[in-house]
Amino acid sequence: MIVAGFGFRGAATVASLQDALDRTGNATQVQLLATAADKANSDTFRALVFQLGLPARGVDSALLSDQQTHTTSVSSQVARATGSLAEAAALAAAGPGARLLVTRKISTDGMATCALAERMEG
Repeated sequence: MIVAGFGFRGAATVASLQDALDRTGNATQVQLLATAADKANSDTFRALVFQLGLPARGVDSALLSDQQTHTTSVSSQVARATGSLAEAAALAAAGPGARLLVTRKISTDGMATCALAERMEG
């Protein structure tokens, strides 16, 4: 299973999220979308979920901070106690044994990030 994890600012648009996803280069292989639990019900994230027709998961902050990320954003570290919300959300939602496929990619407008993680089935 491939999970796309997202981090985004309040002013992000669906186009921002889609652009970040597209920058991963594997958008068509994604099977689940994930972000922080408090962002999962935002209008922007829900619109992306609807547009892509994929299931989504909001990840608890404790699970996010437990993840080892490959990149570090100072704002994410301060706000979320993780180096990258996108990477942490993807890894946590993919579950135990997940590995990062694509480190966070930043949308052109700088409003959203997306990373991909994979858990091998079985």
